[in-house]
Amino acid sequence: MRIGIVGAGAIGGWIGIALASAGHEVSVLARGATLEALRAGNWVVERDGAEVAASARASDSAAEFGTQDILVIAVKGPALTGAVAALQPMIGPETIIVPAMNGVPWWFLLEGGGSLPPTALQSVDPDGSIARTIPFGQVVGCVVHASAYLAAPGRVVRHAGNTLILGEPQGDQSDRVGRLAEIFAGAGIEIVQSENVRRDIWYKLWGNMTMNPISAIVRATSDRILADDLVRIFMLRVMAEAKEIGRRIGCEIDESGEARMEVARKLGVFKTSMLQDAEAGRPLEIDSIVAAPQEIARRLGLETPHLDTLLGLSRLYARGLSR
Repeated sequence: MRIGIVGAGAIGGWIGIALASAGHEVSVLARGATLEALRAGNWVVERDGAEVAASARASDSAAEFGTQDILVIAVKGPALTGAVAALQPMIGPETIIVPAMNGVPWWFLLEGGGSLPPTALQSVDPDGSIARTIPFGQVVGCVVHASAYLAAPGRVVRHAGNTLILGEPQGDQSDRVGRLAEIFAGAGIEIVQSENVRRDIWYKLWGNMTMNPISAIVRATSDRILADDLVRIFMLRVMAEAKEIGRRIGCEIDESGEARMEVARKLGVFKTSMLQDAEAGRPLEIDSIVAAPQEIARRLGLETPHLDTLLGLSRLYARGLSR
């Protein structure tokens, strides 16, 4: 298969190296130090001291690659608008597009959801350029369950997890999701085929929409956050509001916030992806993780005072980082 990777960071590297090692023709759209590393043949994923290396075509011009069979988009949310302007030559009429990203994707409510009619989310696609460039009918929903970080350009360290959830945006099973599952599973990635990938996306968001921004603002690991009673109470209140939003859009969650926190506690001490970005001075994924749920709440006519507070603090902190 001709497989394109846009965003060769931790998650894009983990997926791309696995696919390249399985014999697929992998092309990576990259720039800067990452592009230099890949061109030099330095693309490695490390897990428990063992390394897997792979080679791939790398360029800062998508026109060099042409149309791909599969296109994995693994950039951070703030970089997506810029990325879509560059990746268009990689998309043909049959290209399957897999956004392996955090938070609420731009396509999440394009066909409506629950009590909401078809809705374009301005928080994640303010000018509509993403939806215009990436055909909704070619998107397969994806949820990443893997913890990894970039130790250096082209060098990924996978801490835990090895799973992708794949599903049709509108639900049900399909042949193309089945084909994708075979390809990724053949590369050693654990695959779950979902009949409600929107719910799976919302469930993951429900678990990290509080931990991620709080960890960045206070520069604390997961254990310290969960050990603070007052912070934990605030998180539970945000989660309760998000749970009600999910119920209204067909993404109902049958679990308590306390039970979800216990899952996080069992993962041990870890740095969230947003904390890693804050420490590196990179833009934070505020829009897809906090602003999009708040926008959905407003469209539903729901009041979310605790989510509003989290969004305000997160935005203020992120603006300070960009100065």
